Amino acid sequence: MGEKWESSEEEFPRVVTTLSSILQRVAEMNDDSSEACSSESVFHGMRKPGISIKSYLERIFKYAGCSPACFVLAYVYLDRFTHHRRHLTIHSFNVHRLLITSILLATKFLDDIYYNNAYFAKVGGISMAEMNLLEIDFLFGIQFELNVTPIVFNSYCSILQNEMSFGSPNAGPRLHCFLAEEEGSTCKQNQLAENNTDTTMQCS
Repeated sequence: MGEKWESSEEEFPRVVTTLSSILQRVAEMNDDSSEACSSESVFHGMRKPGISIKSYLERIFKYAGCSPACFVLAYVYLDRFTHHRRHLTIHSFNVHRLLITSILLATKFLDDIYYNNAYFAKVGGISMAEMNLLEIDFLFGIQFELNVTPIVFNSYCSILQNEMSFGSPNAGPRLHCFLAEEEGSTCKQNQLAENNTDTTMQCS
């Protein structure tokens, strides 16, 4: 990560704060939906966790030892998951479990050294059995599509950079967009044209 992403008063990467801001807004918009009251998904909790999304992400970063780029990858995975499971919306009853699972998979895919599922379960405040179940369900949800090309990765970096710089107060109840490699190339070009920003330097 470049300095622009890594520096913050709390000593957490800015991608953590930015991602939490996006998901907080999406979750709040969906909390009154009928899906938020159902328990059809294995990610659905019986009650809202007492920890905020921002604090939860900061806890994961602090104790799981994953690289900042894993949070970008987790964002891609979350977008893929909600794209393939269109009946599922992100809300306060499922967002924490979706986060710990997507970050677990991102860490396994991207980082050379990572903690096992039992450790991630402790960090996330769930049992190892549940962590294993969530991981399998999430993998099927994204159709085991873990690979993220540099083009798509940089496109999501650009989206996060936009959020960090300008915010998106009018964002809808879902994540930004599901990007295939071709779409990611177009998105990246548009974002770079708007911001004149080198996203590769910021997100690599």
